[in-house]
Amino acid sequence: MFVLCCNNAAMNKITKGLIAAAKQLRSQLDSLRFSSPVTWVYNPLHYAWSAHEQYMKLYTGGPCRVFLLGMNPGPWGMAQTGVPFGEIDAVRNYLKIETEISKPEREHPKRPIEGFACKRSEVSGKRLWGLFAERYPTANDFFAEHYVSNYCPLVFMDDGARNVTPDKLPAAESKELDALCDEHLQKSLLLLKPEFAVGVGAYAQDCLNRVCRSDTKLNSIAVCKILHPSPASPAANRGWAEQASKQLNDAGIWID
Repeated sequence: MFVLCCNNAAMNKITKGLIAAAKQLRSQLDSLRFSSPVTWVYNPLHYAWSAHEQYMKLYTGGPCRVFLLGMNPGPWGMAQTGVPFGEIDAVRNYLKIETEISKPEREHPKRPIEGFACKRSEVSGKRLWGLFAERYPTANDFFAEHYVSNYCPLVFMDDGARNVTPDKLPAAESKELDALCDEHLQKSLLLLKPEFAVGVGAYAQDCLNRVCRSDTKLNSIAVCKILHPSPASPAANRGWAEQASKQLNDAGIWID
């Protein structure tokens, strides 16, 4: 088991590297422009940076054995808290993070950013962190071997505030976005040196496969996936935690 050393007075190389990579990605994404169906874009790495940075400072320090990757923020999760799969109750009570969240430059009236005052619950995050909290009583127990990230930090919405996932972007825009997010993912994997990389859903698994195949230093990482916990998935609504646990056991990541 890797020892979590995130509480050192001086941030170590891994934490500093992840923070620098996130800042670079944040800046690079500002140059992108998106067309229909996307008319609204939120970047939590700007307005929720304080919480995102706190997450990295608290829960990185040494290599991780298991790297879990999601797609992009949900409207009531990371969009509000700046933390991957950041369902508010889980971030506040399990991850012990609560800080002031500001506002995006342009805010859709139907999707206000209320930060930790938001009363909505992100089902995907509630399921994901709920499973981890059940198995690992404290967040430090979980992060001693695991780390959770998102492939793309941007929230995309159409004019009616409906969520647009990155796989629905026009091909040319997707190519530009993927190039930046692939570079950031590559940096994260090189810093954290996981044994396993787990896509939370097929899209994230595809991203991991693409990046790990493109770098010989990452070829040894075992890439697999678990079912995405989204309530939009009928399969996820039939005992997601049990299915995800079985997939992690079958991959040799968790041993029961």
